[in-house]
Amino acid sequence: MKLGIVGLPNVGKSTLFNALTKAGAESANYPFCTIDSNIGVAAVPDKRLKVLSDFYDSEKITPATVDFVDIAGLVKGASHGEGLGNQFLANIREVDAIVHVVRCFDDENVVHVDGSVDPIRDIETINLELIFSDIEIIERRIAKSSRGARNDKALAAEVALLEKIKAWLEQGNMAGTLELSEEEAEQMKEFNLLTSKPTIFAANVSEEDLADDGAGNPYVAKVRDYAAANGSEVFVVSAKTEEELAELDEEEKEMFLQDMGLSESCLDKLIKASFSILGLTSFLTAGPKEVRAWTIKKGTKAPQAAGKIHSDFERGFIKAEVVNYDDLISLGSYNAAREKGLVRIEGKDYVVRDDDIILFRFNV
Repeated sequence: MKLGIVGLPNVGKSTLFNALTKAGAESANYPFCTIDSNIGVAAVPDKRLKVLSDFYDSEKITPATVDFVDIAGLVKGASHGEGLGNQFLANIREVDAIVHVVRCFDDENVVHVDGSVDPIRDIETINLELIFSDIEIIERRIAKSSRGARNDKALAAEVALLEKIKAWLEQGNMAGTLELSEEEAEQMKEFNLLTSKPTIFAANVSEEDLADDGAGNPYVAKVRDYAAANGSEVFVVSAKTEEELAELDEEEKEMFLQDMGLSESCLDKLIKASFSILGLTSFLTAGPKEVRAWTIKKGTKAPQAAGKIHSDFERGFIKAEVVNYDDLISLGSYNAAREKGLVRIEGKDYVVRDDDIILFRFNV
């Protein structure tokens, strides 16, 4: 899973990136302190892995991971070269979803590029730049495909779809909100449009607004209303607080969160929002050598899940031995779960579920 972090300058993007990845991207109180896109990797928090590692006395724990791409702060006109230009937009065309950091706090010591805090204006500024960038991409593709469209039905259909999307974008809409047939939606994926990607809004608040999840913050209320109307996810974060949390070990972090009346960190909230908007889940493999989490799309069947581990597992799939995580831990051993009939043998049509611990049998 790869997430691109975008937003105006000085909204807390690089601070959040630092907290999520501990990668040390430069952050400062002026525009464009992030000169290049920063890429970092964060482990998906999963308490089950430590429990299973102790259970099996495993040599190694391998969590699922998320790649974060931190893009330099965009400004009005970025798609036409303003600020550091649209070179940075290219860096997020390959991401699965966009994390849009929106400033939802007042602080006279932190400069706002437009002079005041207005989250909806800020969101629409960024969206317009993404729209303009997509229109440019579409116009290039129309010019290329039109040359052969007269004698090629597939190319003619592609041009018609591109024209349809272009007209929608020119009205100020995001491509992801356009009603399309299943076939058209599948084809649109090939165009890799920024405005078709799922968006998660990170409402960046002061530490004081964290305890009630931003419930009393009018800026957050506006972002939530906007997200609800546009099919997006929202999570509330204090990027500065998360950066401080990132410096603590796990025990200190738990105490810090408890003292603040919080049950989970920003990374936990972001992972939940990401899994939700992208339709993801995970399954586990466990044993003395390694305990590992694997990220898959919801609805993935056993052979394709096996293919996440190795292509040979999918090609030579025979069966999957499946036990539920809670059943295994509560009964205390794999054999006890088997005796209770809780270790199931599943075939190629089995849809993998969250909390499944799977041993794949295959033959190549």
